[in-house]
Amino acid sequence: MLVATKKPTDLQAKLFRGFAEPARLAILQALRKGALTVGDIVQTTNLSQSNVSNHLNCLKDCGLVTANQQGRFVYYQLSDERIAKLLDLADEILADVAKGVYECTRLQNG
Repeated sequence: MLVATKKPTDLQAKLFRGFAEPARLAILQALRKGALTVGDIVQTTNLSQSNVSNHLNCLKDCGLVTANQQGRFVYYQLSDERIAKLLDLADEILADVAKGVYECTRLQNG
């Protein structure tokens, strides 16, 4: 549900900030293929376990990822298949504009 005081563009910008941090994006990319444990994500992304756990909590709090306990393991997955589609679309767009994005001095990491 949208908060009445927020403009749609503000909410969209906040959503895209969830994708903008490289560690969170790496986690989302890893989850494109399906549910994974924290250990699986650590192995796939080469991020530390504490880093993965912190970012998973953020992604879960924001509704981008869900957690499912199965025995002694917790499996994380994308909360909506459209997130994977958005990442696929980003790949398609980058295939056409990667050079410009790479050379852009106005959009900096961090």
